[in-house]
Amino acid sequence: MSMSRPMLFSLCSPSSSPFHLEQSIPVLLPLVPVIGYRAVLGLSGYLISNIAFVFAAVYFYRLSLIILKDTKASLRASILFCFNPASIFYTSIYAESLYALFSIGGVYHWFSGAQSIAVLWLAVSGLARSNGMLNAGYICFHTLLRAYEALIHKKRTSLAMQVFAVGILRCLFIFVPFISFQAFGYYNMCHGQHFDDIRPWCRGRIPTMYNYIQGHYWGVGFLKYFQLKQMPNFLLASPILTLTLCSILTYARTWSKLLFSLGFQASLEEMSAEFLLRPVAYSRAKTCSPDNMSSTDTETRHLRRRKQMIGRAKPSTQVKENELLDESPYLSASVFPFIVHLGFVGATALFVMHVQVATRFLSASAPLYWFAAYLMISPSSRRWAYMIWAYSAAYILLGSLLFSNFYPFT
Repeated sequence: MSMSRPMLFSLCSPSSSPFHLEQSIPVLLPLVPVIGYRAVLGLSGYLISNIAFVFAAVYFYRLSLIILKDTKASLRASILFCFNPASIFYTSIYAESLYALFSIGGVYHWFSGAQSIAVLWLAVSGLARSNGMLNAGYICFHTLLRAYEALIHKKRTSLAMQVFAVGILRCLFIFVPFISFQAFGYYNMCHGQHFDDIRPWCRGRIPTMYNYIQGHYWGVGFLKYFQLKQMPNFLLASPILTLTLCSILTYARTWSKLLFSLGFQASLEEMSAEFLLRPVAYSRAKTCSPDNMSSTDTETRHLRRRKQMIGRAKPSTQVKENELLDESPYLSASVFPFIVHLGFVGATALFVMHVQVATRFLSASAPLYWFAAYLMISPSSRRWAYMIWAYSAAYILLGSLLFSNFYPFT
């Protein structure tokens, strides 16, 4: 599912590199006579990857503040992100750090109100990894909600059409890097060639070399990896997939109506319309300082749920624990689009991809770390929180040993 390390190193050779060192990182130019041209290119990639990881963590914390509206939970989740089980890929010459930076940073800019910058960042995330185009789902979700509000609640058809048209253009812009790369491949490998000499994918109605390469050379496809000999790889990916499933199910128990109706059958209160439909105004009004993290509407929702639970006549200790969990920022309606995104990429990793890639494929999904931070506040779930820390530490050690020795890890 990713470029192998020998190919990466071959790309660093002077003959294969399309750029001169002076055009990449001039500050490292004096090191060429000391350690050599190829070593400086490798060092450049290492620095870019690690610096991008640091900035990705910063943007993750800022995004967590906006979504969770809780400083402590945001800090816990950010620390977990810094020590995620796929850390070896974030600190080596791989695309994960750049993808995390531009995808998380793009979503942060979207929710903070800089929508044009957000669209640009999300488009660039597609240059780092092809799954970056899935980030268009966040814009698509908010476009549908705003169009629904304009059409159903405000009875303004023209406004709904305008919102819908702008949303489509923004989503298409995020797809531009992927489409451009496919067009580049078609022009170089198919255009002007004899029909009998071109590759099979060139003859398709929509010629995409990505799908052909994934299926022909990697054997990627729906349920193709479900083989007995792949059981060790399923075991390798089972922790991250289990965490993904638990985070989705936990959220679904609280917001079942919201989740299964995609928000369109939920009340405006449950949808947190002031946040989801108008993230700009909300972020400026509610997140200017940590003291404003607990909003009035959030407190109202928590009070309503506490009354419902007390009415169920549960033991007082159980009610107290449920109230504590219910107040977790992870169980807010604001997390909904992230849960939908996580569910889609999680299902793709399990049923379509090489399953062992799931560890790093899902490592940039914010709800995993928000859910882990949620577990840390529950007395009955503390052992699971410790297991998550142990899992991350073990995979960091295991991944470093296997990856650096060219053994299959993810």
